[in-house]
Amino acid sequence: MQCEVCQSKEATIHLTEIADGVRTEMHLCEQCAQEQGVGTKSYIPLNELLSSLLSVGPKGEEPAQPSVGEQVCPHCGYTLDKFQEKAVLGCPNDYEVFEKQLAPLIKKAHDGATCHCGKVPANTPTDSKKQLEITQLRRQLDEAVRKEDYELAAKLRDKLVEFK
Repeated sequence: MQCEVCQSKEATIHLTEIADGVRTEMHLCEQCAQEQGVGTKSYIPLNELLSSLLSVGPKGEEPAQPSVGEQVCPHCGYTLDKFQEKAVLGCPNDYEVFEKQLAPLIKKAHDGATCHCGKVPANTPTDSKKQLEITQLRRQLDEAVRKEDYELAAKLRDKLVEFK
């Protein structure tokens, strides 16, 4: 695939942007990407990323956890050493066994969220969808108040009033 800017070199950088539900793609050669201000050396190996996330706790402090490798999962025999090395857990029970060590990593990776709030299936009854949307609006309202973004909080409050 050729670069969309210079039309002469092979595109090695592929950018995908999704804004307002519209997906746009851009394919650039390394030189044009640099000229456009797109970083070309942003690849970080997953193991390195996980190690850096595990090594520093919230606000830069060292996380309060036992030394790596101290705990062993009784179901699969996995340790945190193996997790840091392979960047995968051994079994679903590891989330509970290593909960104290994984919680800061999960929070950091998901902007403070620690529970999955997935999508709503298309065939969900309207009442359930409405209740889920109200729950989501309440969470957003709580977050806006916590961040002292009162303008957003007022808008979210008004949306909540509309549902009642």
